[in-house]
Amino acid sequence: MVFWVFGYGSLVWNPGFEFDEKIIGYIKDYRRVFDLACIDHRGTPESPARTCTLEEKEGAICWGAAYCVKGGAEKEKFAMQYLERRECEYDQKTLVNFYKEGETLQPALTGVIVFTSTPDKINNKYYLGPAPLEDMARQIATAYGPCGNNRDYLFLLEKAMYDIGHEDDYVIELANEVRKVLGMGKALPKDKKLVGAPSQLQHPPHVPIPTLQLHPLPEPIALDS
Repeated sequence: MVFWVFGYGSLVWNPGFEFDEKIIGYIKDYRRVFDLACIDHRGTPESPARTCTLEEKEGAICWGAAYCVKGGAEKEKFAMQYLERRECEYDQKTLVNFYKEGETLQPALTGVIVFTSTPDKINNKYYLGPAPLEDMARQIATAYGPCGNNRDYLFLLEKAMYDIGHEDDYVIELANEVRKVLGMGKALPKDKKLVGAPSQLQHPPHVPIPTLQLHPLPEPIALDS
């Protein structure tokens, strides 16, 4: 027995479960969007975070990491239970084809599990839908929960995509807008590659960050979204 799961958010840098193999690659006809509410990891019911989900779009590709779990029913059950608990805001498991770099016609894997959400505010209480970039940036800049600040989730995703060699222009644009909200100086141009961890992206000393908008980062725990 074996299963594969595709990570496109925090699973890219923090899988949190025991796996046997990891492959960098992409899925077709989906793009990453920040349209899903998180109320227990990076946000609260009163101040939900925005985390990424997938939106169907013909011709799009979404880069990430595929993880293999094998070694018996108990190991697979434990990993899946962990993922279902962690990805509780996602109401669907979708099976997709997974492609490796340079292999555009023949998928490297089929039947790969990916956690997705129904884009329907009536039937999916966690679906926020799209919003203007500035509004999303303000929400991400200020939301926080037991796993930490929403903005750090975004900055860590930005760095993770850089680390695997496949930056996401949408993630970069949103992260730069959040930096503007935080008073971290001029936004990075899209063609400026991210270097270093988010903790190294310090705001200029002479530009104060509004203290009422920020919250300290709690001790991280294993779960994330």
